[in-house]
Amino acid sequence: MSELIREIMNKESILNIGFDDTDSPSGMCTTFLAYKIVDLLQKQKTEFLDFPKLIRFNPNIPWKTRGNGAVSLKIKTRNPSKTKNQIKNLVSKYSDTKNGANPGLVFFESDSIPSDFTKFSNLALWQLINRNNAKKFIKKNNLDFYYEGNGQGLVGAISAIGYDFHDHTLELLSYRKKREFGKERKISAHSVKTMQEKTFPYTFNSFDTKKGRVLITPHGPDPVFYGVRGENVDSLVKATKILKSNEKLDGYMIFKSNQGTGDHLKNELNFENMKPYASGTLSGIVSNIPKIVKGGHVLFTIISKNHEFWCAVYKETGISTIASNLIIGDEISIGGGVRKASKNFPRIINLEFIKIINLKKNLSTSNPVCKKCNKKMKSKGQKQGFQCIRCGKKNSNKITIEIPRKIKKQLYVPKISAYRHLTRPLQRIGIINKSTKFDESLSWFCVYKTK
Repeated sequence: MSELIREIMNKESILNIGFDDTDSPSGMCTTFLAYKIVDLLQKQKTEFLDFPKLIRFNPNIPWKTRGNGAVSLKIKTRNPSKTKNQIKNLVSKYSDTKNGANPGLVFFESDSIPSDFTKFSNLALWQLINRNNAKKFIKKNNLDFYYEGNGQGLVGAISAIGYDFHDHTLELLSYRKKREFGKERKISAHSVKTMQEKTFPYTFNSFDTKKGRVLITPHGPDPVFYGVRGENVDSLVKATKILKSNEKLDGYMIFKSNQGTGDHLKNELNFENMKPYASGTLSGIVSNIPKIVKGGHVLFTIISKNHEFWCAVYKETGISTIASNLIIGDEISIGGGVRKASKNFPRIINLEFIKIINLKKNLSTSNPVCKKCNKKMKSKGQKQGFQCIRCGKKNSNKITIEIPRKIKKQLYVPKISAYRHLTRPLQRIGIINKSTKFDESLSWFCVYKTK
């Protein structure tokens, strides 16, 4: 009997851990909680089976904080009950519930993830999922879970476990010491620019060269000092050695992520599924003359499968000029998020990209030109033709002129300062990253030694 107990005690369980919504606009961060959990588990010699996963879900959810990211971990443990209790305690400790966080934590013991998890996750990428659906999912699958507040974080917790990578990027997030939380972040802009130049094309979206603006540092009171996004571990670790700041950081962790993949726009919108806050793509024909409204934003409509859809392009994206140069009959593909109907407008798709598939010729009619005098003729009246006022030469027909288009058949994406976490940057167009293999010996986690 004792041998059986010993065998059970020595058997290792594979544990998937998903958590979300531990932060608020006032502080904390779900990835920082992950950093603290990994730190604890590393000290206990826990075996990690993959990078921590940072999955960005539908960016149009109105109550999201920052990038709508959830985290999952996959580990081997001989004592799952003890591990679960430790993690529950850390979730409770590092969740900003007093300022509106609604943390959710889900555990699933298995090496393989059932398709129900993946379906749930795929839906969370582009639709709005009610938290009651998450609670029903947990009950149906008999999952061990924990939540505080209204349990909204359970949606992301399930989805992070269920996410299936078809393309991925990595992000190295460095964390501040507690005494620095809420203070201004000071980093050398020159070092960020240099880092981007030296690690291109294996990192992306670090520095806006047109505006001279650093893009790797957040602006809120959360514990993150900077985040560098890229394609492989070596480039990210190299980046940390180039970046310069006087602040002593606590450490860093590298996450496997769907950032920069355009993941939320892989589904096609149509009349039936275009619900408020949904994200996706749509192809159609421009059906009205684009209108520039107050603030420089552009509105127009497209016809797709016999239905008309309103589109909005905000000036801040940098592609409003492209939208304003569209004409009726242009064939385009667009991607974005659905804004719910208002008093003045039906549901509108807020555009994140415009791909021009075919441009209609922009034709204009004009009075004929006198070949002798090289002057435009004047109309003699309705159906009476035209006559040159200088030499008297007559002509009966107007001429058709093709006006050169100011836009081309290509993909137009926002300027870098208007990118969302999931926006696929131009340098990643056509790239599918599947090659990153997890190796515990890699420098994916680091707590700096204090001197």
